[in-house]
Amino acid sequence: MRAVLILMATLALAPGAAAAKPDSDTPADYTHSLPLSVSGKAGVVAYRLPQAVYLHASSSELDDVRLFDRQGSKLAFALRRPPAQARTSRRDLPVSIFPVAGGQPDTGAGDEAGGLDIRTGADGRLLSVTRSARGGATASKPGLGSLVLDIGAAGKDPAAAVGALRFRLPAGTGNYNAQVWLEVSDDLKRWDALGAASLNWLVNSDTQTLANDRIEFEPRRFRYARLSWREGAPLLFAGISAESLSQTEVAAPTEQLLLQPAPGQLPQDLVYRGAAAIPVEKVGLQFAEQNIVLPAVLGRYREVPSRQLGQPSTLAFEPLLRTTFYQITQAGQRRGAADLAMAQQHAAQWVLRPDAASGARPALRLVWSPSSLVFLANGMGPYTLAFGRAGAHRAAIALEQVAPGFSEAELLNLEQARAGPLAANPAAAAAPGGEADRAAQLRLAALWGALLLGVAVLGFFAWRLLRQMQAQDRTP
Repeated sequence: MRAVLILMATLALAPGAAAAKPDSDTPADYTHSLPLSVSGKAGVVAYRLPQAVYLHASSSELDDVRLFDRQGSKLAFALRRPPAQARTSRRDLPVSIFPVAGGQPDTGAGDEAGGLDIRTGADGRLLSVTRSARGGATASKPGLGSLVLDIGAAGKDPAAAVGALRFRLPAGTGNYNAQVWLEVSDDLKRWDALGAASLNWLVNSDTQTLANDRIEFEPRRFRYARLSWREGAPLLFAGISAESLSQTEVAAPTEQLLLQPAPGQLPQDLVYRGAAAIPVEKVGLQFAEQNIVLPAVLGRYREVPSRQLGQPSTLAFEPLLRTTFYQITQAGQRRGAADLAMAQQHAAQWVLRPDAASGARPALRLVWSPSSLVFLANGMGPYTLAFGRAGAHRAAIALEQVAPGFSEAELLNLEQARAGPLAANPAAAAAPGGEADRAAQLRLAALWGALLLGVAVLGFFAWRLLRQMQAQDRTP
């Protein structure tokens, strides 16, 4: 009996193992393809996957994407999700300068304001700065001692940060050298030291100027600054500007697909057939009605096996998000609900279930950020991007194995391959089931064969046992 079970397991698993090794892997085995061409000047090339790949791929993870050269050899490639990007902009902020006479500021812990009398407006604008009487001996020193700077409210802009100060000499000033000490503050009481820096201007006989007129530091937000001298003569500069740095997120390129509705399981349900390969990041509705408000739940059907043997499975509604979609025309202006962001979802089917029955049949808009194919061009172009094959194993490899040592900036600026027209392969589309179906058929045939063999062996043992029992009954 043990031998029968081992034989059944072996026969059941053997066809599956054989089916795991496809007999061919060429562009002709895939339902769709795109020709790709490159300039030949770059070794590593990129291609942003178009909508057609997501619509015709058989795997939600794009496992059936392949890249071939003109000789039919497979090329190594990586699939790269679009990275988050930010754009840095710079602008100069005018700085108000307040000279402080009489010695260097007192930065001792007992005098947070540094021995200064400071007046500000209700909005924090600096009105005047003078040396206080309690400054003692330092207050009696003649000449310029330090500068207090007011950058204004823009210096504390949460979307920006100051990363440098630029200085301009007074008219008629030639060579100048100094080492200055820079401190910053938000309230004119507590001062944080940013450190010392050198400022230099050198004018030659041809009146050409070589200038080191900037103090750079780690970008930070502050409103006030204080400048004092460590070396060189204090100078009231003709102008000072603060360099503000701001970063704004750059949205990745997106694709959109509009799906038309079909009747669903319940009378109010609307079903939209999409593609499982699309990594949906945003959804929205497109209405034909001028004015409509539609509270609804967007989700999908999930198959639930029956608990009773022989009974068919049922479909259960799985909600993903609830919101109120709307489109209203008011005073000649049309307003509508923005596309809703959601955790990335793969679904071949979407279901809209309104809270109440409605005659509206809006189109469903899917939005996603397509990945880029990064590959090493071997010089045997044009290349063929093939996709659409059930049961194919993943061919994409790690990006580091395709473009080792490439920086993020280099990857963002890779040459983009150019694609030709989409080609369909009816022969591959009409193939009976593909590798997955053939493997399933082979396993089913093996299981039936093993079952029949087992029945035959059990019948043989039963016949032998019956013969032995009959022989014992005849024995006196």
